[in-house]
Amino acid sequence: MSSLIENILRKAKANKQRIVLPESLEERTITAADQCLRDEVADIILIGNPDEIMNYGKQLGLRHLGKATIIDPATSDRTERYAQLLFELRKKKGMTLEEARKKVLDPLYFGCLIIKSGEADGQISGALSTTGDTLRPALQIIKCAPGISCVSGAMLMITKTPQYGEEGVLVVGDVAVTPMPDAAQLAQIAVCTAQTAKSVAGFSDPRVAMLSFSTKGSAKHEVVDKVVEATRLAKELDQQLKIDGELQSDAALVPAVAKKKAPESDIAGKANVLVFPNLETGNIAYKLIQRLGGADAIGPILQGIARPVNDLSRGCSVDDIYKMVAITACQAMDAKQ
Repeated sequence: MSSLIENILRKAKANKQRIVLPESLEERTITAADQCLRDEVADIILIGNPDEIMNYGKQLGLRHLGKATIIDPATSDRTERYAQLLFELRKKKGMTLEEARKKVLDPLYFGCLIIKSGEADGQISGALSTTGDTLRPALQIIKCAPGISCVSGAMLMITKTPQYGEEGVLVVGDVAVTPMPDAAQLAQIAVCTAQTAKSVAGFSDPRVAMLSFSTKGSAKHEVVDKVVEATRLAKELDQQLKIDGELQSDAALVPAVAKKKAPESDIAGKANVLVFPNLETGNIAYKLIQRLGGADAIGPILQGIARPVNDLSRGCSVDDIYKMVAITACQAMDAKQ
């Protein structure tokens, strides 16, 4: 296990958060929940029928589910209160109280309502559900963080090149959500990815490079202009943010190249956070780093939501879910500050 993951787990254990796992009858999810409870990574909330969940756990040989909080929307005394809350949040969009009462029985909605009510700190789903199903209740109920209107996904890249990033660790975004961000959205992605670098990766000094095929005017194109404008807007959003762009990836990472291409930059050659100009570039790049460079890729970590809600790949492993619980816990601590 990498030192980064060990640090994330240590942080989660030191300040346990309440994490909802709504897909409670999914084998990998319930197994990861058992392991999290065993290791005291988080306080786990499972959504569903307690007898069904406990019986399934026994079939799988799980021994720690008794430590979980299990809530059944069909019988809980919270359900009507949550239905009223959902109705108030969505009535301007045309939702009736009767529709809210039906919707609240959906575990993904119920989990987000627990968080909205201040009775949980984060949620993880996606082993069974699509990204849309995971994001929809989060955006309808929890909504975006103040000043943010764009959800994005960051990836932790643990590389075999300690001379780059933070001893080989880089945080990159967006790799998961927004296909063609405009300048304002790209600025938000930069701010959120730097925050993820702090809260999850533990970077004390995030240094953000806004990537392009141009470095400091070496090429002229409207997509380069977008990155330049996004850099300016990001500085307005967070005046303490250390950021520069536009930079080519080699200028962002390699000190010798930075001296030639961007000698006046405080970020070039020292970046540990990379922001891609669009989702296509980001998704392709991180997979190439992972496969050709032998890097470990952890995520995507959803960012921009007021309280953390994370999305799993439907091909995820038990270990992926276990790590994501710890990551979500770290995000939750940061969201409370």
